[in-house]
Amino acid sequence: MRMQLQRGLLSAARALNPQLHSISASFTIRHTVPRNSTPFLQSLFSPTFRSYSTELMMPFSSDLLKIMESRIKSIEVTASCLENFMNQPEISPAEFSRANKELKKVKGSMELINKLRGTQKEIESLRSLVSEFPEDKDMIDMANGELSQAWHEEARLQSLLLKSLLPKDDADERDCILEVRAGTGGEEASLFAMDVFKMYEKYSHVQGWRFEVVDITESDLKGYKEASAAISGADVFGKLKFESGIHRVQRVPVTEKSGRIHTSAVSVAILPQADEVDVQLRNEDLKIDTYRPGGSGGQHANTTNSAVRITHLPTGIVVSIQDERSQHMNKAKALKVLCAKLYEIERSRLQMSRSKLRSDQIGSGDRSERIRTYNFPQGRVTDHRVNITHHAINDVMQGESLDVFIDALLLQQEMEAIAFLEQS
Repeated sequence: MRMQLQRGLLSAARALNPQLHSISASFTIRHTVPRNSTPFLQSLFSPTFRSYSTELMMPFSSDLLKIMESRIKSIEVTASCLENFMNQPEISPAEFSRANKELKKVKGSMELINKLRGTQKEIESLRSLVSEFPEDKDMIDMANGELSQAWHEEARLQSLLLKSLLPKDDADERDCILEVRAGTGGEEASLFAMDVFKMYEKYSHVQGWRFEVVDITESDLKGYKEASAAISGADVFGKLKFESGIHRVQRVPVTEKSGRIHTSAVSVAILPQADEVDVQLRNEDLKIDTYRPGGSGGQHANTTNSAVRITHLPTGIVVSIQDERSQHMNKAKALKVLCAKLYEIERSRLQMSRSKLRSDQIGSGDRSERIRTYNFPQGRVTDHRVNITHHAINDVMQGESLDVFIDALLLQQEMEAIAFLEQS
């Protein structure tokens, strides 16, 4: 019975996250599970989790199916009411636009619902066919074969529909601002901050995203004290949001003569980019200073006041950009970063249960506040939130295996959302 349950859990998990098959053979799961995990998640993260095929499928529990059916009927009623309202000739353009916007929100779910309803009708027809011709062996064999395919399709559509019904973060589809800062560890922390920043740059290229450097402050050894970038593409924030936190590194620094392993820390913050309608910046709330940039910059360095510092007076947030030679471009970048920070503060205020303030994401930079450890001597990377260890650290740093952790974290989020759905 336990074996069947775990097979069903894995099948449901992979149906919810199709990319999960790519990591099943490449990571090690420890025998411990995250604190406060539900029994569902404890089974999911058991050592036997990685050994099953994606083809195994078990139906959802009857309670979960009842919840889904209730939500489905609610969506169908909502869509029908909106369509009827939009067909009334007396509605205003503004009312039509609002109703159409609401209808678009349920469009994807309605397409899945219609396909599911069609498949369920097909199943009923095949069942009736079997009951009508109980003596016709050839007919029954054919019908059973088609029934098997229809049941599999029903389960697949239910999995996709369940995922569409789970709570969503409206910011998941947005672009993001990446910020990396050196924490505890001096020059070694700055060098690792540079490695982490470049890791996300390489990962962005693998994903087909655009990675635009916003600003970099170098250390004496050409590491990065601070670095930020704007990343744009499909579902950028939704994939990277769990990267926020403290990344710890254990390795022998280039400055170490005796070969002793040091532990350093780097903080990462992922902020969703804001649209113009999300944040309204008033000129009277901004203090804008210009100055000559410092550090290396070629023949144009330190000759013009191209660097820009913007202070948001109500919050005290300060953004300084000197990466571009043009004052106008630096100002545009600074405003983009400022808007992202203000948007995240507002998001956090409205959704405290689902997101944290940027200051919580960054933490103090201390070694103990870690979400992930990169152990170079042993060639492994461990994510402490899902207890997954990947034994190809070079692949991770090249941005090729980062999905090992990102997919697992997204999967855990979905599994916890399912548990919440069943309890609600």
